[in-house]
Amino acid sequence: MEKSNFGNHPFLLGFERLDTLMARSAKNEGYPPYNIEQTSEHCFRITLAVAGFSEDDLTIMLDNGELQIKGAQSEAAEKATYLHRGIAMRQFQRAFTLAEGIEVRHAYMDKGLLHIELHRDAPNNKPHKIEINRR
Repeated sequence: MEKSNFGNHPFLLGFERLDTLMARSAKNEGYPPYNIEQTSEHCFRITLAVAGFSEDDLTIMLDNGELQIKGAQSEAAEKATYLHRGIAMRQFQRAFTLAEGIEVRHAYMDKGLLHIELHRDAPNNKPHKIEINRR
C-alpha cells in the first residue's frame, strides 16, 4: 500500500503540513486518556484524566498552533514506598494541533480531570467575487 501524500496532490494546494500532522497523530500514545467534546456550535472541550496530578504538576503551552500538555509529578510523590501501585502517574506529553481560528479560552481542574476550553470564531464562508487586476 502506498503512503498518502496530500502535499503533492494537484487539487490540495497548501496542505503539505497535513502529512506531518497525520504521521504525528499516529505516534500519540494512549496515556493519559482523553475526551474531545463539542459543547456548542463553536466551542470544544478537551478533557484529560490526570488523577494524582496537581495543577503545579501540569504545564499547558500553545506553540505555533499546537496545544501541548505535559505532566510530571513532584519528587516527593516519586519517593513514596508502594505495596501496590495500580494508578499510573508517569510523566506524559500529549499534543493537539489546532486549526486556524481556534483559541484556547481557559483550563481548569475538577475531580481529577483537566478541562481545556476552546473556541472557534465563526468562519466567513460567504461567496465573494475576486477582481482581476491589471499588472
